[in-house]
Amino acid sequence: MADKQIPADWAELLADFHRRQTAGRAMGSPEKLAARKESGRLNVREIIDELLDQDSFFELGTLVGGVSYHGETPLPSDGIVGGLGRIDGRPVVVACEDFTIKGGSIGHSGNARRVRYARLAAQEKIPYILLLDGAGARATNALERHPYAPNDMIEIARLNAIAPTIAGVIGSSAGHGAISGLLMDFVLMTRQSTLFAAGPPLVAAATGEKVTKEELGPAEMHTSVSGNAHNLVENDQDLCAQIRRILSYLPANSGEAAPISASDENDDLGPRRLDDILRVIPRNTQTPYDVRKVIHAVCDHDSFFEIQPNYGRSMVTGLARLGGKPLLVVANQPNVLAGTITAEGANKAAHLIDMADRFNLPALFLADNPGVMSGTQAERAGTLRSAAAMFRAQTRFRHPKLHVTLRKAFGFGSSLMAMNPFDGQTLSIGLPGVMLGGMPTRGGDQAARMDEETARKMQALEANASWSVADNMAFDEIIDPRDLRNALLTGLNSARKPQL
Repeated sequence: MADKQIPADWAELLADFHRRQTAGRAMGSPEKLAARKESGRLNVREIIDELLDQDSFFELGTLVGGVSYHGETPLPSDGIVGGLGRIDGRPVVVACEDFTIKGGSIGHSGNARRVRYARLAAQEKIPYILLLDGAGARATNALERHPYAPNDMIEIARLNAIAPTIAGVIGSSAGHGAISGLLMDFVLMTRQSTLFAAGPPLVAAATGEKVTKEELGPAEMHTSVSGNAHNLVENDQDLCAQIRRILSYLPANSGEAAPISASDENDDLGPRRLDDILRVIPRNTQTPYDVRKVIHAVCDHDSFFEIQPNYGRSMVTGLARLGGKPLLVVANQPNVLAGTITAEGANKAAHLIDMADRFNLPALFLADNPGVMSGTQAERAGTLRSAAAMFRAQTRFRHPKLHVTLRKAFGFGSSLMAMNPFDGQTLSIGLPGVMLGGMPTRGGDQAARMDEETARKMQALEANASWSVADNMAFDEIIDPRDLRNALLTGLNSARKPQL
């Protein structure tokens, strides 16, 4: 029935507009959408609704793909849906590839949308979230018009210096889409997703290797072996929850301070003595323990969000809050290789230190390591180059640095973990009994060909290092471990404001 409130000269035009708008929002065929639902996955519009605040999505480019120039079938939204929205009340740009349209491949119109979204995020200095579920550039693009245009990889690379970027892989992502995702600050993958430079048919044609998608680039491999992705998530809903949580620690852009949690009567953001920490950190430096327990004790309750937990496991990294203030945590993990710093651990730490520096977060370093990994495999892995990259990142870090040596830090391992109080640290703390030196005496005495008497003196010096280093201000203070949270709160609250 015609709406009598609409003037006659508008009625036909609006009817055509609404028909085109409905077609643009249609997504793929009913069969494809039904198959997606049966597999337990959300469609492109459902996942955007899950990610954003309720009723906050404003689509940009709905009618893209809706015009037929040479009789070809119109493609709803040309395989990508995106626009403006809000997360926790703060504006973001979001885009999601639609696998139900041409396998989520990138056509010319879809490319224009992608460029616009990334450029808009940079222009307005707001976070950009890209959800990947596509085959890369569309093979038939060469048969169609081929305008000279930028691509979104250029825009994302430029955006990195301006606002936070997060990629979520929700299906199979290849080629252009996969590379775009790896340019972003964080990459999350659902358990069933895959990521690769080229899919199985191209791999077979180029190399002769016969491989399935699941063998080529599974999520578990990328989050534990290659390090291409940061976190493995269970499903689309979990992905959205983790994206929202990551953004809760970060400012909208590099020119703002990170959001501070407001205290309420149920929060425990203030000082407290850590009476149980003496049972968490063993006195014997050879005894392993889980440094996550120290992080949870020191930081605000339930505030630690680990980043890349399955890669470079001798280093624990993540985002947390201390007194309501977001900060980056970088910690050696004595439960894995005694906390030795590997190439993988240094690489993930360097990436996150750079990210924290761009977005004005303080950093907390918890050191407990015997140094940098050595041996033939370590040399082949380029461990020293990775360690140098981590050292460069933390030395260039412009914001407050808090350092704690929990039990030991040897050689370059102490420098990587920001022990030097004369390198811009706001606070550098040691616990009683910390052991320091160029290398652990056990084994180092043989490497240096020490005689028995010299080795004995070196062992005694190592065992009493906390007193000698306190004497020459290698630490600002040696403290009772139970006072650790309170000391760090004092340091953080005394720190300069972020250099925006």
